[in-house]
Amino acid sequence: MREGASGITRRNLLQGAAALCLAGGRGAAQEQAPYDLLVRGGHVVDPASNTSGLRDVAIRRGRVARVAEMIQASQAREVLDAAGCVVTPGLIDMHVHVYDGVAPISIPPDANCIAKGVTTVLDGGSAGAHTYPGFEKYVIGPSETRVYALLNISVAGQSTFSSENPHGELLDLNLVNPRVAAGTIAKHRDRILGVKVRLTRNIAGDQDLEVLARACAAAREAGVPVMAHIGGSHSALKDILSKLQAGDVITHAFRAGEGGILDDRGVVRPEVREAMARGIRLDVGHGANGFGFATAERALAQGILPDVISSDLHAYNYRGPVFDLVTTLSKFLSLGLTLEQVVDRATRSPANVFAFPEGAGTLAEDTIADVAVLRLEEAPVTFVDSHAVERRAARRLRAVATLKAGQIYGAPAA
Repeated sequence: MREGASGITRRNLLQGAAALCLAGGRGAAQEQAPYDLLVRGGHVVDPASNTSGLRDVAIRRGRVARVAEMIQASQAREVLDAAGCVVTPGLIDMHVHVYDGVAPISIPPDANCIAKGVTTVLDGGSAGAHTYPGFEKYVIGPSETRVYALLNISVAGQSTFSSENPHGELLDLNLVNPRVAAGTIAKHRDRILGVKVRLTRNIAGDQDLEVLARACAAAREAGVPVMAHIGGSHSALKDILSKLQAGDVITHAFRAGEGGILDDRGVVRPEVREAMARGIRLDVGHGANGFGFATAERALAQGILPDVISSDLHAYNYRGPVFDLVTTLSKFLSLGLTLEQVVDRATRSPANVFAFPEGAGTLAEDTIADVAVLRLEEAPVTFVDSHAVERRAARRLRAVATLKAGQIYGAPAA
């Protein structure tokens, strides 16, 4: 079975969630139960609280009320039977593109994110200072998915770039204004969590270090991190990394080819190790060109693990080879990471890299009740990287149901 061959549609997901719910009459005592919803019988994996084992999760008023090995079904008004499933905090995808209709590479968030276990996403620079207000009004506001943004250092965002017009937003330095970017972040600090800069030649030309310097200037003024898109740049990776500081992120860290973290012999570059020691984080950012199995295998063998596993989901990869975040997580399971390690890199770790709302990425008591119910399927599957290289695997994760603030996504309102 190839990845995506039996792709989960939104209808499948909603039917799956409905099948998990225990139907039937509720007695008067159950109507007075202390919990609104009980996610029962699943294998809870919550790295933030060092939990991995059979647990029940009780929810009250949209927040996690209790996590325990056994909570009676009579204690909740509704029960979601998660037996045989993996229950995690709502997944965080730290790199997507969801400014549909303005940035040509973007896609709608809900059908591709919350419908597939991802409750929180960080858009990777689709909007710039001049296009951000529309992003907040037309994407963040109406979406069921919790959407946050990295602000593109170009005021135009990614509106200039498409397959028909492959010319990036940073070729004209008149559009790269750190003062305007910092001012926009200050006005929208609750939703803009950092600055994004793309450094490939077709995006930034031979002025990549200058646009990076401007991105860093805006980020330092605003007090937020930078996410730098590496690979295929005019300048050497060593020079790019030298501009970054602790807390900043390089994305497409496991890409193949020029400008990546490996040298020509397949050895991790010393400047990459030095940057990691300084606190610079590595993000996968799979994307259409950002992930190679061979690069990942070599890096992992040399002790280099990603800090965050993200999809870089957009219009040119959501039908393959990326599909969704859980497929990207499954690829790292096939590379030898444990279930706990991959869940950590899509929950606790991204919540620590960027200033997501308090409680994101965990099922700790009294945090927002964002929950992903996943199924770990044991069956042969073929995964494909960004370079059409195939890898056979024996298992994969699939999303079954998603809860946002204690409500099952797609379920009828109570």
